[in-house]
Amino acid sequence: MKKHSCNLGYCGISEILVCVSPEDFVLLKFLRLRYSVPVALTLQSVQASDPELTKDFQVPAGINVADIDGTFFTSEALRNVMPNVASPFATVTTANLVAPAKAPFLAVDGLGVSMALLQFPPGTVNPPHTHPRGTELLFIIEGTLDVGLVDTTNKLFTNTLYKGDIFAFPKGLVHFQINNDKYKTVTALGGFSSSNAGLVRLPNTLFNTSAPISDKVLEISFGISGDVVKALRAQFV
Repeated sequence: MKKHSCNLGYCGISEILVCVSPEDFVLLKFLRLRYSVPVALTLQSVQASDPELTKDFQVPAGINVADIDGTFFTSEALRNVMPNVASPFATVTTANLVAPAKAPFLAVDGLGVSMALLQFPPGTVNPPHTHPRGTELLFIIEGTLDVGLVDTTNKLFTNTLYKGDIFAFPKGLVHFQINNDKYKTVTALGGFSSSNAGLVRLPNTLFNTSAPISDKVLEISFGISGDVVKALRAQFV
Protein backbone atom coordinates (compact mmCIF):
# COMPACT_ATOMS: atom_id res chain seq x y z
CA MET A 1 0.00 0.00 0.00
CA LYS A 2 1.28 3.43 -0.85
CA LYS A 3 1.60 6.16 1.76
CA HIS A 4 -0.42 9.25 1.04
CA SER A 5 0.56 12.71 2.20
CA CYS A 6 -2.27 14.62 3.84
CA ASN A 7 -2.91 17.38 6.34
CA LEU A 8 -5.94 15.85 7.98
CA GLY A 9 -4.39 13.78 10.78
CA TYR A 10 -3.66 10.08 10.65
CA CYS A 11 -5.42 6.79 10.22
CA GLY A 12 -4.27 3.95 12.46
CA ILE A 13 -3.94 0.76 10.41
CA SER A 14 -2.95 -2.40 12.28
CA GLU A 15 -1.23 -0.17 14.85
CA ILE A 16 0.92 1.48 12.16
CA LEU A 17 0.32 5.19 11.67
CA VAL A 18 -0.02 6.13 8.02
CA CYS A 19 -2.21 8.43 5.97
CA VAL A 20 -4.49 6.81 3.44
CA SER A 21 -5.83 8.14 0.20
CA PRO A 22 -9.51 7.66 -0.72
CA GLU A 23 -8.67 4.80 -3.07
CA ASP A 24 -6.63 3.07 -0.33
CA PHE A 25 -9.55 3.47 2.06
CA VAL A 26 -11.85 1.70 -0.43
CA LEU A 27 -9.26 -1.07 -0.81
CA LEU A 28 -9.00 -1.56 2.95
CA LYS A 29 -12.77 -1.73 3.27
CA PHE A 30 -12.89 -4.32 0.48
CA LEU A 31 -10.19 -6.45 2.13
CA ARG A 32 -11.97 -6.42 5.45
CA LEU A 33 -15.33 -7.36 3.94
CA ARG A 34 -14.08 -9.89 1.35
CA TYR A 35 -11.24 -11.59 3.22
CA SER A 36 -11.95 -10.70 6.86
CA VAL A 37 -8.66 -8.85 7.09
CA PRO A 38 -8.52 -7.22 10.56
CA VAL A 39 -8.13 -3.58 9.70
CA ALA A 40 -8.83 -0.95 12.39
CA LEU A 41 -9.24 2.62 11.28
CA THR A 42 -8.87 5.15 14.09
CA LEU A 43 -9.54 8.73 13.10
CA GLN A 44 -7.55 11.24 15.11
CA SER A 45 -8.33 14.91 15.67
CA VAL A 46 -7.13 17.37 13.06
CA GLN A 47 -3.99 19.06 14.38
CA ALA A 48 -0.72 20.28 12.96
CA SER A 49 2.63 19.53 14.57
CA ASP A 50 6.33 20.04 13.99
CA PRO A 51 8.08 17.63 11.60
CA GLU A 52 10.51 15.16 13.14
CA LEU A 53 14.15 16.23 13.04
CA THR A 54 16.47 13.43 11.90
CA LYS A 55 19.73 15.18 12.77
CA ASP A 56 21.22 16.97 15.77
CA PHE A 57 19.85 20.37 14.77
CA GLN A 58 18.69 22.28 11.71
CA VAL A 59 21.32 24.42 10.00
CA PRO A 60 19.65 27.48 8.40
CA ALA A 61 20.06 27.98 4.68
CA GLY A 62 23.10 30.07 3.80
CA ILE A 63 24.97 29.23 7.01
CA ASN A 64 28.00 26.95 7.13
CA VAL A 65 27.73 24.46 9.98
CA ALA A 66 31.43 25.00 10.71
CA ASP A 67 30.69 28.64 11.52
CA ILE A 68 28.05 27.84 14.14
CA ASP A 69 29.00 28.45 17.78
CA GLY A 70 27.19 28.84 21.08
CA THR A 71 25.59 32.13 20.08
CA PHE A 72 23.45 30.27 17.54
CA PHE A 73 21.76 28.41 20.39
CA THR A 74 21.21 31.59 22.41
CA SER A 75 18.32 34.05 22.21
CA GLU A 76 18.38 37.42 23.96
CA ALA A 77 14.73 38.13 23.10
CA LEU A 78 13.56 37.97 26.72
CA ARG A 79 16.38 40.05 28.16
CA ASN A 80 15.46 43.31 29.95
CA VAL A 81 11.88 43.31 28.64
CA MET A 82 9.59 45.92 30.19
CA PRO A 83 5.78 45.55 30.16
CA ASN A 84 3.51 48.03 28.43
CA VAL A 85 1.69 49.52 31.43
CA ALA A 86 -0.53 51.67 29.18
CA SER A 87 -2.18 48.67 27.54
CA PRO A 88 -5.12 46.69 28.97
CA PHE A 89 -3.46 43.55 27.64
CA ALA A 90 -0.56 41.48 28.90
CA THR A 91 2.83 42.05 27.32
CA VAL A 92 3.83 38.82 25.59
CA THR A 93 7.37 38.54 24.23
CA THR A 94 8.08 35.42 22.21
CA ALA A 95 11.27 33.59 21.30
CA ASN A 96 10.52 31.12 18.52
CA LEU A 97 11.29 30.29 14.92
CA VAL A 98 9.69 33.47 13.60
CA ALA A 99 9.95 35.89 16.53
CA PRO A 100 11.24 38.37 17.31
CA ALA A 101 11.07 39.44 13.66
CA LYS A 102 14.52 41.06 13.70
CA ALA A 103 16.23 38.12 15.38
CA PRO A 104 14.16 34.89 15.27
CA PHE A 105 15.42 31.98 17.36
CA LEU A 106 16.51 29.78 14.45
CA ALA A 107 18.10 27.16 16.70
CA VAL A 108 14.66 25.80 17.69
CA ASP A 109 13.78 24.87 14.10
CA GLY A 110 12.72 21.21 14.19
CA LEU A 111 13.22 20.89 17.96
CA GLY A 112 9.53 21.29 18.79
CA VAL A 113 10.08 23.89 21.53
CA SER A 114 9.79 27.65 22.03
CA MET A 115 9.18 30.12 24.84
CA ALA A 116 7.43 33.35 25.75
CA LEU A 117 7.68 35.85 28.58
CA LEU A 118 4.29 37.06 29.80
CA GLN A 119 4.02 40.21 31.90
CA PHE A 120 0.69 41.25 33.42
CA PRO A 121 0.55 44.73 34.91
CA PRO A 122 -2.37 45.14 37.36
CA GLY A 123 -5.76 44.46 35.77
CA THR A 124 -4.43 43.28 32.41
CA VAL A 125 -5.66 40.28 30.47
CA ASN A 126 -4.37 37.86 27.87
CA PRO A 127 -7.57 37.58 25.78
CA PRO A 128 -9.12 34.23 24.82
CA HIS A 129 -6.85 32.63 22.24
CA THR A 130 -5.52 29.34 20.95
CA HIS A 131 -2.16 27.90 19.88
CA PRO A 132 -3.04 25.60 16.96
CA ARG A 133 0.37 23.93 16.76
CA GLY A 134 1.51 23.53 20.35
CA THR A 135 0.64 22.76 23.97
CA GLU A 136 1.63 25.46 26.47
CA LEU A 137 3.06 25.07 29.96
CA LEU A 138 2.74 28.29 31.95
CA PHE A 139 5.08 28.81 34.93
CA ILE A 140 4.40 31.64 37.40
CA ILE A 141 7.62 33.46 38.28
CA GLU A 142 6.04 36.18 40.42
CA GLY A 143 2.52 37.13 41.48
CA THR A 144 -0.94 35.56 41.36
CA LEU A 145 -2.71 34.85 38.06
CA ASP A 146 -6.23 33.64 37.27
CA VAL A 147 -6.36 31.32 34.25
CA GLY A 148 -8.95 29.36 32.34
CA LEU A 149 -9.40 27.02 29.40
CA VAL A 150 -12.37 25.61 27.51
CA ASP A 151 -12.40 22.07 26.10
CA THR A 152 -14.24 20.81 23.02
CA THR A 153 -17.37 20.03 25.09
CA ASN A 154 -17.50 23.70 26.17
CA LYS A 155 -16.50 22.84 29.73
CA LEU A 156 -14.63 25.67 31.46
CA PHE A 157 -11.65 24.89 33.68
CA THR A 158 -10.31 27.70 35.90
CA ASN A 159 -7.74 28.08 38.62
CA THR A 160 -5.76 30.68 40.53
CA LEU A 161 -2.01 30.23 40.11
CA TYR A 162 0.63 31.33 42.58
CA LYS A 163 4.39 31.75 42.39
CA GLY A 164 5.97 28.43 41.40
CA ASP A 165 2.78 26.92 39.93
CA ILE A 166 2.59 25.38 36.46
CA PHE A 167 -0.56 25.14 34.32
CA ALA A 168 -0.98 23.11 31.12
CA PHE A 169 -2.99 24.46 28.18
CA PRO A 170 -3.57 21.61 25.68
CA LYS A 171 -2.86 22.29 22.03
CA GLY A 172 -5.66 24.01 20.16
CA LEU A 173 -7.94 24.72 23.14
CA VAL A 174 -9.20 28.23 23.87
CA HIS A 175 -7.63 29.72 27.01
CA PHE A 176 -7.00 33.03 28.76
CA GLN A 177 -5.28 34.66 31.73
CA ILE A 178 -6.04 37.74 33.83
CA ASN A 179 -4.24 39.57 36.62
CA ASN A 180 -6.97 40.59 39.05
CA ASP A 181 -4.52 42.19 41.46
CA LYS A 182 -4.88 45.98 41.61
CA TYR A 183 -1.29 46.68 42.58
CA LYS A 184 1.16 43.90 41.64
CA THR A 185 2.52 42.83 38.25
CA VAL A 186 2.52 39.13 37.42
CA THR A 187 5.46 37.61 35.55
CA ALA A 188 5.17 34.21 33.91
CA LEU A 189 7.08 32.03 31.46
CA GLY A 190 5.35 29.98 28.78
CA GLY A 191 6.93 26.93 27.18
CA PHE A 192 5.49 25.48 23.95
CA SER A 193 5.70 22.07 22.29
CA SER A 194 6.37 23.67 18.91
CA SER A 195 9.03 25.91 17.42
CA ASN A 196 6.13 28.10 16.25
CA ALA A 197 2.96 27.26 18.18
CA GLY A 198 0.91 29.93 16.41
CA LEU A 199 -1.49 32.39 17.97
CA VAL A 200 -5.19 32.92 17.21
CA ARG A 201 -6.68 35.69 19.37
CA LEU A 202 -10.44 35.27 19.12
CA PRO A 203 -11.50 38.94 19.40
CA ASN A 204 -8.93 39.98 16.83
CA THR A 205 -9.70 37.01 14.58
CA LEU A 206 -13.43 37.72 14.51
CA PHE A 207 -13.53 41.52 14.43
CA ASN A 208 -10.24 42.62 12.88
CA THR A 209 -9.79 40.47 9.79
CA SER A 210 -8.05 41.77 6.65
CA ALA A 211 -11.48 41.86 5.00
CA PRO A 212 -14.47 42.15 7.38
CA ILE A 213 -16.49 39.06 8.14
CA SER A 214 -20.09 39.63 7.04
CA ASP A 215 -22.08 41.59 9.63
CA LYS A 216 -24.93 39.15 9.13
CA VAL A 217 -22.69 36.18 9.99
CA LEU A 218 -21.57 37.83 13.23
CA GLU A 219 -25.06 39.10 14.10
CA ILE A 220 -26.62 35.66 13.75
CA SER A 221 -23.70 33.82 15.35
CA PHE A 222 -23.59 36.00 18.47
CA GLY A 223 -27.21 37.12 18.61
CA ILE A 224 -26.21 40.79 18.50
CA SER A 225 -27.23 43.80 16.46
CA GLY A 226 -25.30 45.40 13.63
CA ASP A 227 -24.55 48.37 15.87
CA VAL A 228 -22.80 46.08 18.36
CA VAL A 229 -20.75 44.51 15.56
CA LYS A 230 -19.65 47.96 14.42
CA ALA A 231 -18.81 48.97 18.00
CA LEU A 232 -16.69 45.86 18.46
CA ARG A 233 -14.86 46.45 15.18
CA ALA A 234 -14.18 50.03 16.24
CA GLN A 235 -12.12 48.76 19.18
CA PHE A 236 -9.46 47.67 16.71
CA VAL A 237 -9.26 50.87 14.64
